[in-house]
Amino acid sequence: MPTLWDISPPVHPPTPVFPGDTAYRQDWVATLGPGCPVNVSSLTTTPHIGAHADAPLHYDPTGAAMGMVDLDPYLGPCRVVHALDPGPLVRWAHLAHALPDGPPWPARVLVRTYARMPVDRWDPALPGLDPAVLERLADHGVRLVGTDSASVDPADSKTLDAHQVLRRRGLRVLENLWLDEVPEGDYELIALPLKLMTADASPVRAVLRALA
Repeated sequence: MPTLWDISPPVHPPTPVFPGDTAYRQDWVATLGPGCPVNVSSLTTTPHIGAHADAPLHYDPTGAAMGMVDLDPYLGPCRVVHALDPGPLVRWAHLAHALPDGPPWPARVLVRTYARMPVDRWDPALPGLDPAVLERLADHGVRLVGTDSASVDPADSKTLDAHQVLRRRGLRVLENLWLDEVPEGDYELIALPLKLMTADASPVRAVLRALA
């Protein structure tokens, strides 16, 4: 079994983004050749590309931008829970087997919903998280919730009920995690966002490390 799992999907032009958002594009500003010793490129894309952290600003007009958010929730012990093919919403019944009452839960919970995450196509039927699940996780001291889905709310939601629980309970969120090869269990999460001082989100290079 590996000691390090890369749970970040690839980021390149085929990477799916939310319909209407900015797809990944890379342009070469300079290329190696006579008189130029380096390759230099520019990137144009949404900060919600690939594995990413949403800032409170994404769903709260007075919320903190990404560069102002505390890094502590993105680094530390976590639990990966399998809730494969849950339908439109992950409900508590999908998670209860891995989060029993009794021993304290880790402060970070990552939910796998796909047998194979759609890394090359947009899924309009993406699974969201039942707001009641987020409330229960927060009640038990969870500070960060992650998912392999592109959103914690259904793609057609206009009220973003799950995001509003994140706002109200002060939860942090990671979306588009690639959990296909990760067994259920406890790990160390490392998924630090960039210090983008005015952004509503940031890509992360998310990894899991086996606990000693």
